[in-house]
Amino acid sequence: MASIRELRSRIRSVQSTKKITKAQELIATSRITKAQGRVAAAKPYSQEMTAVLSELASNSGSLDNPLLNERENPKRAAVLVVTSDRGMCGGYNANVLKATRELIALLRDEGKEAVLFVMGRKGVSFFGFRGLEVSDSWTGFSESPQYSDAATATSFLVDLFQAGSGTEVERPGGDGSLEGVDELHLVYTRFQSMLAQVPEVRRVAPLVVSTDDDSSDDTPSRNYTFEPGAETLLDALLPKYVATRVYAALLDSSASESAARRTAMKAATDNAEDLSKSLSREANQLRQAQITQEISEIVGGSSSVAS
Repeated sequence: MASIRELRSRIRSVQSTKKITKAQELIATSRITKAQGRVAAAKPYSQEMTAVLSELASNSGSLDNPLLNERENPKRAAVLVVTSDRGMCGGYNANVLKATRELIALLRDEGKEAVLFVMGRKGVSFFGFRGLEVSDSWTGFSESPQYSDAATATSFLVDLFQAGSGTEVERPGGDGSLEGVDELHLVYTRFQSMLAQVPEVRRVAPLVVSTDDDSSDDTPSRNYTFEPGAETLLDALLPKYVATRVYAALLDSSASESAARRTAMKAATDNAEDLSKSLSREANQLRQAQITQEISEIVGGSSSVAS
């Protein structure tokens, strides 16, 4: 049985841990509101971009843009995985990495080589520990992503897709080259609610320009006049559309990460509180037993002296 000193030391340790988890819970709670606000603020731009591209696609005739056309016999598929830079967020990373492994297995069954690209230090560590090659990675912004972060990664990935398998593409900064790909897939976590964050797999190229799920079906068609031509604008806007989709995924993942961290830290704080109470009860019982024993010894000694 542990001594009172050991129990008190454990109580202090648990209380210190509780302070950390409580602080993380409060920080995550404050970030969720900001993350949700950024998701809502980015949605009108994404919807308008989708509407314009839908109109462009319907006016560009043959739709011969490589981002819209399926490749014959695709061989290589790029997989962009969005994870967190920090831990302490429950099963957030485990769920998205599980979805990634399932996607890789599916691609291999289809005879395609999966080429991994990772956002977030946890994903880089996960694949590195298992000896899986990560072709490129971007870290340091999972909790507060900017559009420039999405654009930097998307620019290289779009270049790889437009080049296609069998063609080498120079890396940004001249750090070697990488063979092109025939498909682009995105794996991220979609924010549903404070208690529900769902891993989602989406193919972003070749892409199908479609309206968002929450857009109204009775939205009137728009009469656009394109200058320059529709195909020229389509060539310019499609890469930006892909970047917008990736940025939206980063914002969703950021909100999901904060929500998952808040839930995990609240559970850890509650467990620390329960453990602290349990240890305090055990310490009190042990102290009461010692006091009772000391009183019994004193009474016994007094009785011996009196007799």
